[in-house]
Amino acid sequence: MTDLKRFGMTWAPIISLVGAMGIGGCASSETARAPGGGETSQKTMKQQVFELLRSIETGVPAPIASINPDQYTQHNLGVADGLAGFGAVLHALPPGSARARPVRVFADGELVFAHTEYDFFGPKIGFDIFRFEDGRIVEHWDNLQETPSGPNPSGHSMIDGPTEATDLDQTEANKALVRGFMDDVLVNGRMDRLASYFDGDSYVQHNPTMGDGLSGLGAGLRAMAEAGITMTFERVHRVLGEGSFVLVVSEGTLAGTPTAFYDLFRVAGGRIAEHWDTIQAIPPREQWRNPNGKF
Repeated sequence: MTDLKRFGMTWAPIISLVGAMGIGGCASSETARAPGGGETSQKTMKQQVFELLRSIETGVPAPIASINPDQYTQHNLGVADGLAGFGAVLHALPPGSARARPVRVFADGELVFAHTEYDFFGPKIGFDIFRFEDGRIVEHWDNLQETPSGPNPSGHSMIDGPTEATDLDQTEANKALVRGFMDDVLVNGRMDRLASYFDGDSYVQHNPTMGDGLSGLGAGLRAMAEAGITMTFERVHRVLGEGSFVLVVSEGTLAGTPTAFYDLFRVAGGRIAEHWDTIQAIPPREQWRNPNGKF
């Protein structure tokens, strides 16, 4: 284990620092509460999340103050609950090895969701969801997948593509569209409705095993079937969105193994235009490091 000297201090002083700091100590340059004493602005929340994720790589300790040290519920089942569990993960990293580069950060109400390129214990792509209360992070969910060695059949990585949300006035309509797609096609298998969610074969795919378009999706699903690999979506837990981007958190199975699916969609002109995802097996309960569940 490293003593985190590369972070400029050991983990214990960071925890002490967080406990001593109030809301005004958050790393964001903006105020932690919106004008009039309302909820924290989404711009501020997104900046706090961006800086917190980057601090894993940069070692800057101040963003840790965005986490409420007295209330931090962890849903990554490989990490112990609370701020101490987060610290233990950092302690386990080889010195200078960590990389965390957020590519997309969006907000929906009290929740901020990020799409990040990681390298800790090997390269990974991750989605993280953070819940805020009174200007500080109090809960965290994530889903991680190992980064493939090369691009998918259409030459895309798991992380490239547009990063800025557009059509902010269409957030709820876009969430409804994606929720309908998940319910109709992925959960209930109503394949006759598939084409209605897409603009012909125009569809950019970032899943590492599938190519662009509905034709690429069909080819990928056929390849899975021929290999005897089944995939089921049993329950949608969350649908989050900001403008053109919608993230869906689902539970199901892959090859018979309980699995968490995080799917990010970009919607354009009322149709699904692009897709990124991460797929992660849910470990047996006896292996959980906290009691909070994946979802």
